[in-house]
Amino acid sequence: MRFFLNSSERSYLRGLEAEFGESTNAIRLELNRFEAAGLLVSDMEKNRKMYQANQQHPLFDDINSIVKKSMGLDHLVDHVVRKLGNVKRAYITGNTAKGLKDNEINCILVGENIDENYLKSLINKAEKLIKRTIQCLVLPPTKEKEYLVEFPEALLVWKS
Repeated sequence: MRFFLNSSERSYLRGLEAEFGESTNAIRLELNRFEAAGLLVSDMEKNRKMYQANQQHPLFDDINSIVKKSMGLDHLVDHVVRKLGNVKRAYITGNTAKGLKDNEINCILVGENIDENYLKSLINKAEKLIKRTIQCLVLPPTKEKEYLVEFPEALLVWKS
């Protein structure tokens, strides 16, 4: 899932082994299958074979959409971000942005004059739908770049 949620995400065999707690052989077999199917592409970076989603694959957009829905990001956007009105951009950070399952979604909303009470009520509704906790930080556009430096994994999920 991690490759298809955030298409800029790259990883290598040993990194995935540590992350998933699976044997390198099992992970290697799956990576080879995805690469043979054209869903992943790879290149060498120093002595590591780095894998990344193939955004040119005809099914990439469909898989990306399915992954977003399975992680509840579609509900976050539809039930929170779109209803606030003054949001310029919405980012996901943390494990979810890396494509990892987590019981908490961390998001950053960039905008002005966002009603914090209304935001809390929308988040409560969305949390019930997706059965996950949502932590949301609101930033003015002037602080966006400065703050996002701390979150290189930040994934833009919505933009007005």
